[in-house]
Order: sequence, then structure tokens, then C-alpha cells
Amino acid sequence: MSGDVALWLALGLAIAFALTNGFHDASNAIATLVATRGATAGQAVAMAAVANMAGALLLGTAVADTIGGIVTVPTSQTITVVGSALAGATAWNLITWRLGLPSSSGNALVGGLVGAAVVDGLLDGASGWSSVNWGGFDGWRPTGVIGCLAVLLISPPVGFLGAFLVLRWLRRASRRWTTRWQAPIRGGGWAAAAGLSVSHGANDAQKSMGVIAVLLMASQGSSTLTVPLWAKVVTGAAVTLGTALGGWRIVRTIGRRIFSLAPMDSFASQVSSTAVILGASLVGAPVSTTQVVASSVVGVGVGRRRWRHVRWAVVRGMGLAWLTTIPAAGMLAVGFLLIWRIA
Repeated sequence: MSGDVALWLALGLAIAFALTNGFHDASNAIATLVATRGATAGQAVAMAAVANMAGALLLGTAVADTIGGIVTVPTSQTITVVGSALAGATAWNLITWRLGLPSSSGNALVGGLVGAAVVDGLLDGASGWSSVNWGGFDGWRPTGVIGCLAVLLISPPVGFLGAFLVLRWLRRASRRWTTRWQAPIRGGGWAAAAGLSVSHGANDAQKSMGVIAVLLMASQGSSTLTVPLWAKVVTGAAVTLGTALGGWRIVRTIGRRIFSLAPMDSFASQVSSTAVILGASLVGAPVSTTQVVASSVVGVGVGRRRWRHVRWAVVRGMGLAWLTTIPAAGMLAVGFLLIWRIA
């Protein structure tokens, strides 16, 4: 496979990954709004399109920089490793989407990058593990695999606790409310969903931007990781298109199958999720919108003291998907790596 063909294939896979990210993570930003009939599907997608693009274009590239520094491989192998990682992550996104399981695109990308980089190094007779930047934290900013996994682990409990506390406060404050407060709550749901979509664009779209920047840096022989404007526009558009084309399986799972949501529940979930994801985006922490939103929905169910009404079988299935995402995407990436090297 020639260098130009390999580059274009890898760039195409980065856009495909952003599209399947829309199937999963972007859909969560509007799931509770649609499930509570705060907006029609068409209205929600139109709003998410504008907000996702705004987040991708306006809120920096801190997450892209973090993703771009996860692995370090020889320039001659960068396109092969990154392309295989993207293929593995995209394949896993499609598998879990077909099953209706909310899965983390961020976890899938981390797993794919690590799996492809390690095996590629071993096949070349080197220490594959040295190709991985294990990292940790640089102040508040996560670096490398350990930093990414730490924030991916911490963010769901924070989303759960935030939704629980917001709902408890709303329920206490609403004891003296009349029916005239129903319209402001629904309007607040729109604002919260828009904020969540902006924060998603700032976090998840940047994951594709990061790998595109790495691919361009390798192809141009540059030492500077730069995200061009066209990459921001294309990945933001791909994420939004994915929401419109295939996101409804995940919308049904998040919005209806975990817990039967009321407008106040949706608002509490979205406010908590927005705070977590937007804060993470600003410090360069690649979190999972899927995990944060799903955890916040469970937090709402617990906040209503309706443990029995939470469908724990669905939650367990999601938890299993989260636990298996990194190794599964890693193994898929290794398979694609072997095919890529032969080609």
C-alpha cells in the first residue's frame, strides 16, 4: 500500500470513527430531552448539530493534544498504527451500536491505540510497551494512558453524584411550585441539552481531531501537533451526522430503558453531565459522554428513591460493555494491524 493511499485511508477511518462516535456519545446529549418529549427527534438533532459544531470549533484543542500524545511510534509506522487503531475502535463502536449498548468511543480509541502500538513494536523486534506514553497527570491535565483511564474511571461517579444532588435540590425546591413551572423546566431542558451538546463537541469530536493531527504530523514530517480548521469542521459534521443517522438505538437505551424519566429528571441529568464533560474538556481530559450521561440517569433514579424502578439488568449490560471495550477494541486493532502490514 502506497504512503498516500495509506494516509487517505487512515483519514477516512478517523472520519468514520467520528461518525460512529455520533451513533454513541452524541446521541446521549439529546436522549433524555427526546425521551421526555421536551423536543421532537428532528428538533433535537438540529439543535445538536449547531451545538456540537460550536463546541468543536470554539473550545480549544486540549483533548486533541491529550489523545495525540497517547502513543509514540516511529514516523514510518505512525499511519499504520493509528489507522489500525481507528479501524478497531470503529468496528467496536459498530458492534455495540448494533446491540444497542451504550459504549465509550474514548475507551475504544485508547484501547485501539495501545493494542496496535504494542504489537507493532513487538513485530519489529522492539519493546512495544515503550511505544505507549503511560503518563499520569501534569497538574490538573491528564497525560498518557493512565491519565486518560483515571478520568474515564472518575467521571461516571461524579456524574451520578451530581445528578443525584441536583434532583434532590429540585425536588425540595419544587414542593411549593405550581403547574406554571412546568414550561420553565422544559425550557431549561432545552438549554441543558444544548450545553451538553456543546460540551460533547468540545470533548468527543476532539478525539478524532487528535488522531488526524497525528496523521498529518507524520505525513508532513513535522514535530508540531496542530489541528487544522478543516479537521474541526469535518469531525464536528461527522459526529452530528452520526447522531441523525444511527443514534436512536442508543437514545432509546439511555432515555427509556434505564429509568422512566420526567422532565425534571432529564434536566438534572443534563446539568450534571454538562458540568462534568465541559470541565473535563477545558483541562484536556477525554471523558466518555456515554458513561457520564448513563451514570447521571441512574443517579436520578436513585435520587427519586426508586431503586426498584431502575432497570439494573440494562445497567449491568452497559457496565459489561464498558469493561470489555478497551481489550476488545485493542484486539480488533491488532487484527487490522496484521492485515495493514501485509497490505
